[in-house]
Amino acid sequence: MKVFAGKCLVLLIVLCSSLAWAADGDKFVFLSSTIGPIDSGIVGALEDQFEKETGIRVRHVGAGTGAALKMAENGQIDLVLAHAKSLEEKFIADGFGTERIPLMYNDFVIVGPAADPAAIKGEKSATVALKIIMDKGAKFISRGDKSGTHVAEMELWQKAGVRPKGAWYVIYEKGSEGNVPTLKYTDGQAAYTVIDRATYLSIKNQIKLVILVEGDAALLNYISLIPVNPAKFPMVNNRDTMTFVKWLTAPEKGQLIIRDFGRDKYGAALFFPNSLEWQKTKKK
Repeated sequence: MKVFAGKCLVLLIVLCSSLAWAADGDKFVFLSSTIGPIDSGIVGALEDQFEKETGIRVRHVGAGTGAALKMAENGQIDLVLAHAKSLEEKFIADGFGTERIPLMYNDFVIVGPAADPAAIKGEKSATVALKIIMDKGAKFISRGDKSGTHVAEMELWQKAGVRPKGAWYVIYEKGSEGNVPTLKYTDGQAAYTVIDRATYLSIKNQIKLVILVEGDAALLNYISLIPVNPAKFPMVNNRDTMTFVKWLTAPEKGQLIIRDFGRDKYGAALFFPNSLEWQKTKKK
């Protein structure tokens, strides 16, 4: 309850700030985003460059995908950044959003202690690796918060044909705070978890966990934009939102920033551009 109340307070503060900007005549877009891209720094980098080029401010509030979509259901959010297809499609089917717009992707990995007590290192199939973890009763940490990461994890268990339960399967009570706290907790427990590669790379020097399973197509993590439906909520700033969406998906604008983000700091890209416009340039 304290975590929920804290999130509500953060949302209220950001909403009040946004209304103050609007009163001053400034143009702005209010974004609710899944936490991983915020923690990596890419959301801030995109917002800052967009404002520099257009004068339109973008401000965000972060939450797991389920909570980010829920925030948008009150009509006080202009745009959602999410990565859980099933939740996104329901949001649109219920009339809250207009469409899923491909933006970028990265991938999930299965991490664990270097000693690897479940002996999954190098396993090519993520679902097989999860079965092994369960069969050996090795401790596994789940966010358990209906975030995009949690939904992706549960979909992997479903594909594996098993339902995780038992003392070995631990739902982190502060999982709703994001992937970074969850990963640090997993490290402290010397356990396994499913996490996005960007989060892992951003704090790998602070933890002892290593990547054990990667490269399975089932681990790809697609991130989408969803404009909030102006027909349902006439007060949303659809005009500036669509200007932002067009900029984010443009091959020579947002997509270039996404392509290069993280290379200098981490020696590898954290995300890969995936807009329809970017895909067209690749086919030429």
